[in-house]
Amino acid sequence: MAAVMVSSAGGLLAMLNEPQPSLKHHALSHLNNLVDRFWPEISTSVPIIESLYEDEEFDMHQRQLAALLVSKVFYYLGELNDSLSYALGAGPQFDVSEDTDYVHTLLAKAIDEYASLRSKAVESNDMVDIDPRLEAIVERMLEKCITDGKYQQAMGIAIECRRLDKLEEAIVKSDNVQGTLAYCINVSHSFVNRREYRHEVLTLLVKVYQQLPSPDYLSICQCLMFLDEPQGVASILEKLLRSESKDDALLALQIAFDLVENEHQAFLLSVRDRLPAPKTRIVETVQTVEITDAPNENPSGDVQMADGAPAPTPAPAPAPTVVHETDPVDATYAERLTKIKGILSGETSIQLTLQFLYSHNKSDLLILKTIKQSVEMRNSVCHSATIYANAIMHAGTTVDTFLRENLDWLSRATNWAKFSATAGLGVIHRGHLQQGRSLMAPYLPQGGAGGGGSPYSEGGALYALGLIHANHGEGIKQFLRDSLRSTNVEVIQHGACLGLGLSALGTADEEIYDDVKSVLYTDSAVAGEAAGISMGLLLVGTATEKASEMLAYAHETQHEKIIRGLALGIALTVYGREEGADTLIEQMTRDQDPIIRYGGMYALALAYSGTANNKAIRQLLHFAVSDVSDDVRRTAVLALGFVLYSDPEQTPRIVSLLSESYNPHVRYGAAFAVGISCAGTGLSEAISLLEPLTSDVVDFVRQGALIAMAMVMVQISEASDSRVGKFRRQLEKIILDKHEDTMSKMGAILASGILDAGGRNVTIRLLSKTKHDKVTAVIGLAVFSQFWYWYPLIYFISLAFSPTAFIGLNYDLKVPKFEFMSHAKPSLFEYPKPTTVPTANTAAKLPTAVLSTSVKAKARAKKDAEQKANAEKASGAEKPGSESGSGKEKEGDSMQVDSTATVEKKAAEPEAAFEILVNPARVVPAQEKYIKLLEDSRYVPVKLAPSGFVLLKDLREHEPEVLSLTDAPTSTASPAAGAAAATQGTTASAMAVDDEPQPPQAFEYAT
Repeated sequence: MAAVMVSSAGGLLAMLNEPQPSLKHHALSHLNNLVDRFWPEISTSVPIIESLYEDEEFDMHQRQLAALLVSKVFYYLGELNDSLSYALGAGPQFDVSEDTDYVHTLLAKAIDEYASLRSKAVESNDMVDIDPRLEAIVERMLEKCITDGKYQQAMGIAIECRRLDKLEEAIVKSDNVQGTLAYCINVSHSFVNRREYRHEVLTLLVKVYQQLPSPDYLSICQCLMFLDEPQGVASILEKLLRSESKDDALLALQIAFDLVENEHQAFLLSVRDRLPAPKTRIVETVQTVEITDAPNENPSGDVQMADGAPAPTPAPAPAPTVVHETDPVDATYAERLTKIKGILSGETSIQLTLQFLYSHNKSDLLILKTIKQSVEMRNSVCHSATIYANAIMHAGTTVDTFLRENLDWLSRATNWAKFSATAGLGVIHRGHLQQGRSLMAPYLPQGGAGGGGSPYSEGGALYALGLIHANHGEGIKQFLRDSLRSTNVEVIQHGACLGLGLSALGTADEEIYDDVKSVLYTDSAVAGEAAGISMGLLLVGTATEKASEMLAYAHETQHEKIIRGLALGIALTVYGREEGADTLIEQMTRDQDPIIRYGGMYALALAYSGTANNKAIRQLLHFAVSDVSDDVRRTAVLALGFVLYSDPEQTPRIVSLLSESYNPHVRYGAAFAVGISCAGTGLSEAISLLEPLTSDVVDFVRQGALIAMAMVMVQISEASDSRVGKFRRQLEKIILDKHEDTMSKMGAILASGILDAGGRNVTIRLLSKTKHDKVTAVIGLAVFSQFWYWYPLIYFISLAFSPTAFIGLNYDLKVPKFEFMSHAKPSLFEYPKPTTVPTANTAAKLPTAVLSTSVKAKARAKKDAEQKANAEKASGAEKPGSESGSGKEKEGDSMQVDSTATVEKKAAEPEAAFEILVNPARVVPAQEKYIKLLEDSRYVPVKLAPSGFVLLKDLREHEPEVLSLTDAPTSTASPAAGAAAATQGTTASAMAVDDEPQPPQAFEYAT
């Protein structure tokens, strides 16, 4: 029978009024199938259909069918609340597996409704009535997802609806539990807005992880760190360290390095102190002595040592010898424990980083020389900026050549410029924990009545000690406390407070807090500002009651500097507390004093740092456009950078309109927000937004944009974005332009330092590789952004520097030499070319300074270009002095081609598609995805990681190992002046590890 085309629903609707239930059922069934075409017509009969649903004498199945029909009509009318209400009444007739827009929309609505009610119930601790029919729909949806194998979808719904029971079920039933757990961790960090609930999710994940046959201890320990459970981490580490397997011990060491990367010092020390010491057993050995009538001569000296005196009786009982022996099983544990404690204290990673930055230093002194020559001496701001730039450029490298070569130029610094110049040594020698104090000894307060030194130098030296020991101050805290107590000079107090805050970062040490508080209460503007910041550094993330004490004093004092220091300090105390900080934020943002409101913006930034929390973003945008104070508006926009750094792509989009504001303070804030959240990413949209701001009409906006651009471009090569080269030329132009204003010039000088930070071997990273906040880095940038008011705080940016290094370590935590591959063109990630400014006094030696190896290559090429060119192309002869393999060979080849200067040969030799790197190597963030191990490699990493500290399994243990990084800036660098001399002696061999020409420094020193 041919199908009949229905042109109207009138006949079916008429059947609804028939007395026969079977006719009504027939009508309802067919109307349900036709509703998407005839809903306007059906909508006129909704009251009749509703009455059928409510008729209790009507068959339940028919009533549910009526409810479904009404629900669909309301859906088409756009009344989603009514539609959902009737869909609930439809019971099983509402088929969650139906693939229609209607079902998808109502399911989304149902899940949102249910999630909202569940959240309300949990947050208010009240019983909220949830319609059991709504719960049934959500449960049916979850069951369907799990049955269909859509585990990620099920997990997302379960997390959103706070159904941890269903979340666990989805994870356990999934076909790839490890992958599902990893996905779940990612979701909980990215999408769970409330801190307490995130902790519940992570607690569940740890439980599931631990039930697996082979638990992923790396992930478990990361979760436990988030949950602040040091005992759990210590138990896992102990279990792995006590294992007979060497691989387990390597895994434990890898976990420790991964935890250290998050820079949560108080937690790490807590784990370290909970690791049990190796058991020692007391063995009593008894000396058997034959008893005779003769006086006893005790033959054993040991017995007498143990007893303490010779036996008084003629025939003594033999005395036991007490020997403390370590259990043989525990001997291995003791050895491993020493290693892991060194890692957890941070000393191992700091030492290895120091060696890496020292041996791979590629900073270009010619840039600094150019800046110095172009800066007029009477311009103290640019003079200081040059000193800051030098410190940033050499951060952590221990190379202070520029300072020693320009001592008389430096000596013209007075007052606070002298303070900054001395403090800069702390950035250059950052991490030199063993010799930090001896390095700074010439500048430190000498004690007694008259030290005789300048208080500015002494204050700067104490600040420098804090920078050297930042977050690792166990060895220096007492000295800084004594220095603070023994002086009433506000400049020295200022330096000592900053130094103490840095070295005791986040430890909440009560005694140090009291010392700093007593300085605050002297009500000295200069010392009080540093004391306020220092208290915040000390109490980072503790959300302590002391914040209200600090706020009370901020209301009492008349000094703006003190209020500003306290405002930032209070913000630091609520770091990472999210909704737990809302009360304090509310209090600060409603304050009459704009400086305290300014602190409220930082409190919002730090409490919600890296969460991309919508509520926080909305609040900041509100203040950015509505506050009466320019300071508050600028900081509100800048604060967006901290909230959004976990999702940098969003920031340019959110601040794009603000970057075009009529208010220059808002434009400055927009530039800095992009600089902070997109730091080190080279994000194209970020660069596009900053470009017009670097030539803004207002000088301080240009300054902010230049600094922000350098932060975004750090470690990005010109080959991967041509705008990097353009930006470098723009900086040079601004610095050399005699008519450029001071603010822009200062921005350009600082930007030059940041672009080449840490000897061109560091980037700015606010997230660790496991996507946790790097506490010190975030705090460092927050205080750095305060340099608007106080230039010496510029040095805090060094806390955000993270080495771009792959450092592979063996079981003994030594760095073995082995090769691995970067599967991308070498030019994409190479160091910037050394500058070549042909000035009168450097022209003669410029060729040497530019490419030390090319001279030999060209000389050789002139002699035997004809005979050897082809042979070298085939064999890839190494350059003299090279220690690495194919990476160096390729460069040797290309230089041969250069020297013959034939375009045809160049065309025939395209750039290699990969390069071989040698451990330890510079691996920039954009390069990480191209890193691959060679197939026949002797070493295999415990966990696949393209950079950072990676523990290596040795597959050929019987073969002797060749080690890299054996030279370190230790005793040779003990006086501040000796670092560069040491570098001069070791650079040639150490540098050859890297796939680059020899750097120019070795030649610069000779002048």
